[in-house]
Amino acid sequence: MPAPSRTRQPWPMKWVVLAIILSIGVYTFLTLKYRRPDRAFRPYQDLRDRANIHRLLDAGFQRIALEADLPADPLSFNSNVRATAAAAGLPPGLRETLVEPPRLPAEILGVSATPAVNSMFAYPIGVKCSLPDNKQQLAGAELYVRGNELVITPEFEHLSGGLLARNRERFIRLTVPAGTLKPGSYHVTLVGSRSSRTWTLQVH
Repeated sequence: MPAPSRTRQPWPMKWVVLAIILSIGVYTFLTLKYRRPDRAFRPYQDLRDRANIHRLLDAGFQRIALEADLPADPLSFNSNVRATAAAAGLPPGLRETLVEPPRLPAEILGVSATPAVNSMFAYPIGVKCSLPDNKQQLAGAELYVRGNELVITPEFEHLSGGLLARNRERFIRLTVPAGTLKPGSYHVTLVGSRSSRTWTLQVH
């Protein structure tokens, strides 16, 4: 009679768990080591941004991202700048250049800033503004520089889902990074879709 065949014993569970852990470890190492550091390509947004850069450069503008946040406490610096009313919306030269206009606040209600700053220091700007509705949140801000003209555009985006802000007024803080502006006299415009503010800034 033929000898009975031996049944294969399953691997102990500890070896199965160890093999899974080792596989995950190797995969993570290879992913972190060889993955491209930049984010995934987003066709519409990336192509729009590239077109914006070329058009801005052709029109003589330099675009700089500003720090933008919602301060919990009032700003602690002295504010004696005289900001006056300016034409609403983007200035014509910039409006014709941007591929897609930013989502601006409705009105610039007030500005807290100083009329002079050292070029080696950051330049904070407090902004009281109103929004078209209470379904928007702060998304960032951009500074456009052309010669002695500075145009600042706070930008907002829609809140996701059914979230609503308490009211339409916001107090935001924008900060021009240290070393951004060369010494000189600048005409600053803080843009809203229905009202804007402007003032003169001396950079030493």
